[in-house]
Amino acid sequence: MTPDAAELGDNTEVAVNDADLVVHDAVVVTVDEDNRIYRNGTVVVEDGVLTDVRTTRDGDRDCDADRVIDGEGTLVMPGLVNAHTHLELTPLIGAFSDLDLLEMMSGMTAIFGHIADGEYDYLTDAGYELAALNFLAGGVTTVNSMDVRPSGGAETFGEAGLRGFFGMALSDLFWDVPVDKQFERAREFIDQYHGAYDGRIRATINPHDDWSCTRALWERTAALADEYPDLLVHTHLLELEASNTMARSNGAEDSLDLLDDIGLLDDRLVAAHFRLANNEDIQRTADANASVAHCPSIFAYWNTDGDVQWTPVPELRDASVDVGLGIDDHYWHDSYSLFGEARQARLAANLKRSTGQYHSMELVRMLTIEGAAALGIDDEVGSLEPGKCADVIVLDIEKPKFIPMTNIPAQIVNNAVPADVKTVIVDGDVLMRDGDVKTMDADAVREQVESAVERFESETDWELGVGGSVPPSKLNVAHDLPKRGPSQLLGRLAFQSAKDQFPF
Repeated sequence: MTPDAAELGDNTEVAVNDADLVVHDAVVVTVDEDNRIYRNGTVVVEDGVLTDVRTTRDGDRDCDADRVIDGEGTLVMPGLVNAHTHLELTPLIGAFSDLDLLEMMSGMTAIFGHIADGEYDYLTDAGYELAALNFLAGGVTTVNSMDVRPSGGAETFGEAGLRGFFGMALSDLFWDVPVDKQFERAREFIDQYHGAYDGRIRATINPHDDWSCTRALWERTAALADEYPDLLVHTHLLELEASNTMARSNGAEDSLDLLDDIGLLDDRLVAAHFRLANNEDIQRTADANASVAHCPSIFAYWNTDGDVQWTPVPELRDASVDVGLGIDDHYWHDSYSLFGEARQARLAANLKRSTGQYHSMELVRMLTIEGAAALGIDDEVGSLEPGKCADVIVLDIEKPKFIPMTNIPAQIVNNAVPADVKTVIVDGDVLMRDGDVKTMDADAVREQVESAVERFESETDWELGVGGSVPPSKLNVAHDLPKRGPSQLLGRLAFQSAKDQFPF
C-alpha cells in the first residue's frame, strides 16, 4: 500500500467513526454520473452532508458514529423530487374521481375562486398538512408546488423538515382577484419565505399558464422576475390546444415566442406538461436551458382525446432538456405515489408510441437527479455523492415482491410504492425512521383533515360520502364560478379562433 492510500484509509475510518449517521450493508443506488449501484454499500453523513458513498467495509458495522443503521434488506437511494404539484385541495382526494371532465373542471374552478378570495383557509391548511405527511412517508423529499395561497405550504413543509419550492399562482383570466393584489401578495410571500427554514424553502414566480394570462400579466411577471433574479419561474406551458391560441391573442406567434418576447424563455423557466410541443419548441427550450416537468398520470386519467399528442419526453431528453417527474393534482387521480408516475410515464409512452421508450435507469434519474436539475438544485440533491446534502430514503426490500433483487432500476420504477419507504432523511435529519414519522403528528393531521372535510361539506353543496361524491348542481356551480376573468378568457379564445379560421 502506498503512503497516500494508507493515509486515505486512516482518514476514511476516522470519518466513519466521527460521522453523524452511517448506513451499511444496503443496496445503494447512487444515481451519480455513472449510475453506480452497490450491492453491499455504505452511506456516511456528517453535518447534514454526504461524506462517503462506497462498498461496505468491516469497520462500518461496529463504528462509533452517532447513529448506525444496519441496511441489510434495504435499498438506499436519493429522495424523490416532485417537480410539479398543487397541494391545497388535498383533503378532497376522491371527490373528483368519478366526475366527467366538465364537472371536474367547473367544480375545481369554483373552489379555487373561493380560495383566491380568502375563503376555505381551514381546508387548505389541512391540505398542506396531509400532503406533507403523505409525501414524506412516501419518500418525496422535495416538492415544487404552485398554489393560490402558498404560505401555509411553506410553513408546513418547512416545519416537517422537507425541501420545497412554493409560489403563488398569478392569472387575470382565471379568477377575479385584482392583479395588483395578486402581485402584492406574491411579493410579500417571496420576501417572507424565500430561503426560510435553513434554505430548504424557496419561493418561485408562478404565472399560472399560457392560456389564462394576458400579455399584460406576463409583462408584469417578467418585471417581477427581474426584481428577484435568483427565483425560478414556474408555469403550465403548452398544456392545452388553447395555449398557442391565447399566445396569438397576446400578439405572439406561439407560447414560446411570447415568453421569448418578454424575456422569460431562459434557464429559470420550469414548464409543466409541455404536452403539445413540436420539434422547434423542443430545440428552442433546449437552447434556452429551460426545464420541463412531466406529469403523466393526470393526463392519462383525464385524457380528452385519444389522438392528442403525448409529451415528447424522449425527444426532450435527447435534446438535453432536464425533465423531472411531477404528480400534479394528486387529488384528481387519487395517488400520492411518485414512484407511480415513473411507471405511468413508461406505460403511457409505450402505448402511445411503441415499446422501449425508456430504460428503467432513465426513469430513476427523472425521479431524482433530473427532477433536481429541472429545479436548478442538482448540485445540492438528487444523487448520493460526497459533498451533496443528505437527502436519502431507505426502502424495505425484504418483502416477497422484491425477490429476486435483479434489475434494481426496474424494481424501483415498476414495483416500488410509497409503503416500501421505511426511513427518510433530509439534510441529515431523520424525518421518518422505520415507518414512524418524527416531525409530524399523524393523528393530529387526520383529525384536522376530517374536521375540515366535514366543515367544507356543511358550508357547500358538495356531498362527500364513503361511496363517492356528489358535486353541487350545475346551476350552483355556475353561480359560484368567477365571472369577469373566465368570461374574458372564453371571449378572447373564441375571437382568436375565429380570426385564425377567417383572417381579416
